[in-house]
Amino acid sequence: MQKLSRLAALVVAGTLISAPALAQKTTVNGQTIPASVFEAFAAEQKAQGAPDSPELQAAIKEELVRREILAQEARKKGLDKKGEIAGQIELAKQAVLIRAFLADYVKSHPVSEDKLKKDYEAIKANLGSTEYKPRHVLVEKEEDAKAIIAKLDKGEKFADLAKQSKDPGSKDNGGELGWSSPSSYVKPFGEALAKLKKGEYTKAPVKTDFGYHVILLDDSRALTPPPYDQVKPQLQQRANAQAVEELIKELRAKAKVN
Repeated sequence: MQKLSRLAALVVAGTLISAPALAQKTTVNGQTIPASVFEAFAAEQKAQGAPDSPELQAAIKEELVRREILAQEARKKGLDKKGEIAGQIELAKQAVLIRAFLADYVKSHPVSEDKLKKDYEAIKANLGSTEYKPRHVLVEKEEDAKAIIAKLDKGEKFADLAKQSKDPGSKDNGGELGWSSPSSYVKPFGEALAKLKKGEYTKAPVKTDFGYHVILLDDSRALTPPPYDQVKPQLQQRANAQAVEELIKELRAKAKVN
């Protein structure tokens, strides 16, 4: 009984462990639970790596029986016909179909090794050969940024001035942004950063969509990107996502929408 209670709790949480499908026919109040339901339920679980066992099979069967009982009661009350609930059911069906369609598309349109390597080289080129460790102060008005630069010219410490920054992620850490390449920042910021030498700060405010920045370069070093084989899975995922996005755009352009 304890195992079944835990199983039910995991189902509610959406984190049920894996188990294989049951082949036997099961009916609840004359309603057969299709074998495909057992198989789908088991397929979700197998992804979690749990081994098969008679106890687990029995627990799965019991859980599906309980679900069927509750679903029957919901249908008796006509809940499946209510507008919002009917819409949720339809959305759930759509989600399953979409996942299946996109998984099939990605499987039948594999990204070539050549494409992945070209993407890798393009990313490396975009990153450049140097990474930087900047600090910044971000303010709303240009005159405020100019006032900060004037204070720096007089010898005030950058870390102290950074406390007035409107960037919550760095203001309490002396304005530090960590190591990164210029391409990881918005263009005006990245371009200004790449022109600085160690210990220098921008002598004019740098305007971006976020406001006005005063940037100080703490240090720089040669950038060593990870090897291709190490990042290949991420490149594969990125390429698949791009292919799916292109497919959606293509299908959207062809669709007749009134």
